[in-house]
Amino acid sequence: MLEISRITKIFNAGTVNEKVALNDLSLTIHDGDFITVIGGNGAGKSTLLNSIAGTFPVDAGNIRIDDSDITRLPEYKRAKFIGRVFQDPMTGTAGDMWIEENMALALRRGKRRGLGWAITSKDRALFKEMLKELNLGLEDRLSTKVGLLSGGQRQAITLLMATLQKPKLLLLDEHTAALDPKTAAKVLELTETIIREHALTALMVTHNMKDAIRLGNRLIMMADGKIIFDVSGEEKKKLTVNDLLEKFEEASHGGFANDRMILG
Repeated sequence: MLEISRITKIFNAGTVNEKVALNDLSLTIHDGDFITVIGGNGAGKSTLLNSIAGTFPVDAGNIRIDDSDITRLPEYKRAKFIGRVFQDPMTGTAGDMWIEENMALALRRGKRRGLGWAITSKDRALFKEMLKELNLGLEDRLSTKVGLLSGGQRQAITLLMATLQKPKLLLLDEHTAALDPKTAAKVLELTETIIREHALTALMVTHNMKDAIRLGNRLIMMADGKIIFDVSGEEKKKLTVNDLLEKFEEASHGGFANDRMILG
């Protein structure tokens, strides 16, 4: 479904601050894959997601979705088939707009615009039904500004918005990292339910190794802009946190000192 072939991304090329974020990376994602992505800080995880979404162009290589080359396609044109949820709960929604206005924008993503009512009674009924499933009491607050909601509530709405028009690919960039543990668990549970019920293809970056092992059908580990470990199926189910720590130590040549991964 998604074919990434030998992509490279270098920031500040030719300067003392040069950083090779992606180094000749290749990855094939099949329809229905739910892939968790782990690695240390600076491994290239977020850069990989940004490259797929078109946030910035890659310097070499190509990206294809369903046999269509999207390597040079701008971000706004990719938005019709890629859904995203960011680490910052404030990023995926417009704080000064109502809940129903945010969801109406998501409902029309990738569609032609014309004159007509922005939100119909049918739309409101759909929004209420979807929000009710969150069990956060938001179904009766459609005219509440999103900026007045908690981080967890806002992230839950962002997740709904990202999947309102079923995307070909859902990108989740540490989308629970900024939430408290209880709220993060709720959003993660919601994520798992939505991906399963809608049979979505998803790529989820996380620093929590237990979640990386438990969730999805495939796990990849990144280091220095490359994929150094790719495991799926029964082999993935047998993994332990210690297995992943050993793999990371191998990749870092014994220099494992990533507190965030240890705490995860």
